Amino acid sequence: MIDVVFYFQVHQPYRLRKCKPGDRIKKGDYFDTGLNRLVAERVAERCYLPMNRLLLDAIDRTDGQFRCAFSLSGTVIRQLRDWVPEALDSFVALADSGNVEFLCETSQHSLAAVSDLDEFAAQVELQRTTVTDLFGVPTTFRDTELILDNTICRKVEQLGFECMLGEGADRLLKWRSPQVPYRPKGCSRLKLLLRSYSLSDDIAFRFSNPKWPSYPLFADTYASWLHDVPVPAQFIGLFMDYETFGEHQGESTGILEFMRHLPELVLQDPSFRFRTPAQVAAEREAIGELDIPDPVSWADAERNLTAWLGNPMQTAANQAIYALRRDVLAAAETRPELLGVWRDFTTSDHVYYVATKHHSDAEVHEYFSPYDSPHAAFVTLMTALDDLRAQVGKVLQKQKQP
Repeated sequence: MIDVVFYFQVHQPYRLRKCKPGDRIKKGDYFDTGLNRLVAERVAERCYLPMNRLLLDAIDRTDGQFRCAFSLSGTVIRQLRDWVPEALDSFVALADSGNVEFLCETSQHSLAAVSDLDEFAAQVELQRTTVTDLFGVPTTFRDTELILDNTICRKVEQLGFECMLGEGADRLLKWRSPQVPYRPKGCSRLKLLLRSYSLSDDIAFRFSNPKWPSYPLFADTYASWLHDVPVPAQFIGLFMDYETFGEHQGESTGILEFMRHLPELVLQDPSFRFRTPAQVAAEREAIGELDIPDPVSWADAERNLTAWLGNPMQTAANQAIYALRRDVLAAAETRPELLGVWRDFTTSDHVYYVATKHHSDAEVHEYFSPYDSPHAAFVTLMTALDDLRAQVGKVLQKQKQP
């Protein structure tokens, strides 16, 4: 049997209110609530609500044979709870079906795994509590944008997870297949399931591209591609942003109808079945050790950290964010809300918007960014962070007073 593993990433950041040095910032008013609510409501209407109904229907139509997995960032969960509760309820309904696994990650979709492992552990525990309360206890982990290396994998294992998702990057695998489980170097229990990036990107990026030789892509064609995956495949990791469906690629492209028909077409071959990551990890053994000395992600052509830390502005901003952690923790003893505000600054999107890449990668960054330029994103981020630093400093000064 070959397991088809659909994993969907669901995330929305708290975008910052645009500002520049000299602007007056109301106390703690860093985030653009109007824009954030508008985006959350729009994406819920176009993607979350219709796709969740579609997947529940697929579970019913296949008598429970269809299965998939999600990871919802802590920031999107808070947005849905505040602004679109019916969308959050629809994810809970998927969990209640028993056919959908919900993964753990960092609460703020952050770069803490490569910036501060103590903060990483703290955000993972926050997210684990949230996921457990809503969807059940998570046993599979995925880091922000699938970032991992040997050190991160060991930390994830120490935190008690059984399975982790990663990118099947060519430079990592070389001649090896992404379609078998691995054991990260230095781990004794954790199993690593990798993304089949070409098959995943056929849906996530190429589906509606009229210049693509396989356009238009129909569900029966795609199912045949899955059925033709060669040995030694044990599973096919189809990992992608959930917003692919209806938001990044509108309903008019046919993407929802594609997903409506795909499950039954895949199941027409009796040697194929749908599984969640936890099921694959429980049912299959790691075939060997995988050494990951340098961070790998699923972002951009390089599949590394350059989407977030690829230029001096990005590295300076990220360093400034994490340099504030110790003071924020101290200030939070009397102003606990400051810790939550600071953690929303750790969301990786803020430095992602500062990328200065070229060609197709630049188009993707520009699509997601609410700013006119990377420099404008940098100025806004640093201006808001400077104000937060000042607020934290005032609290620390008061704490020193007798």
